Amino acid sequence: MNLIILGVNHKTAPVEIREKLAFSEKHLEETFNALHDYPELKEKVILSTCNRVEIYARVGNIDGGLKRLKDFIYDYHKINEGELEKFFYSYFTEDAVEHLFKVSSSLDSMVVGEPQILGQVKDAYSLAKECRATGMILNQLFEKAFSVAKKVRNETRIAESAVSVSYAAVELAKKIFGDIEGKVIMIIGAGEMSELAAKHLISSGAKGILVSNRTFDRAIELARDLKGSAIRFDSIEDELVRTDIAITSTGAPHFIIKKDMVERVIHKRRNKPIFFIDIAVPRDVEPAINTIENVFLYDIDDLQNVVDGNIKEREKESRKAMEIIKKEVGQFLNWLDGLEIVPTIAALR
Repeated sequence: MNLIILGVNHKTAPVEIREKLAFSEKHLEETFNALHDYPELKEKVILSTCNRVEIYARVGNIDGGLKRLKDFIYDYHKINEGELEKFFYSYFTEDAVEHLFKVSSSLDSMVVGEPQILGQVKDAYSLAKECRATGMILNQLFEKAFSVAKKVRNETRIAESAVSVSYAAVELAKKIFGDIEGKVIMIIGAGEMSELAAKHLISSGAKGILVSNRTFDRAIELARDLKGSAIRFDSIEDELVRTDIAITSTGAPHFIIKKDMVERVIHKRRNKPIFFIDIAVPRDVEPAINTIENVFLYDIDDLQNVVDGNIKEREKESRKAMEIIKKEVGQFLNWLDGLEIVPTIAALR
């Protein structure tokens, strides 16, 4: 029984490549239906986040399975075969098990120890299971990954020494403004990371929260949670005039914030600085706005440059976590080997 992982992440591919390969959560059921045309991929789970796109699969033959995984990705995203080959990584069986355990335990995250990834892996697995894309092997593998992640969190201080991605966004804001006290925040797209960033900003002294979402009811709900105000999606430009920090996370396939819009906004603000934190993949904000004076734009990749605290402690705790993971990988492989031995014993009898 062979396991394969094929993917890209923040370490192997820039954001413009990851967004080409991203799978929309809204269409994942259709994606799994498309995967039925690839019978070599006997079980599969798709994990698509801001920082990584990975497909986990059980296959009969590793070489054939890997080729079919690549065929699927190229066909689904309408990309020429081999065009993005240099950005991919792949792991097989033992290495694949170890990689999933590291991902779930947040050892492979942009910010080691951040808690969001475990929830994202759980959601990816749940959806695959709902779509009947998993079977006994991947079910056992992912359940084991969740217990390993819990063990790592309980037996190390990796979460204590970590800096979350959302907190990294706040640190950037402090570098730009010096002080966040009294700043007005706009959230565009009610995503989990944008909500976390907003909460960090509020605790740092931000005074006003504006929330916009294509679904206005969701904007109202989040605004209520944050003690802010909901605004209509078509009034974003007008409201940006009084906004100091805008956090975008819509998941739209096109730019929501464009250069000409920001030029009008900054003129009305009389050149008061405005900071855009674009944590969406695909990106929400046109990169060209960075050329406008007093406009600052950072995307999800830029957050990497902010994360520089607690490095020694993280490395120490990471080593402890890896000892746990190595042991758990061995246990899972023993279970996997046992499945292959059982039919042999039965045949001998």
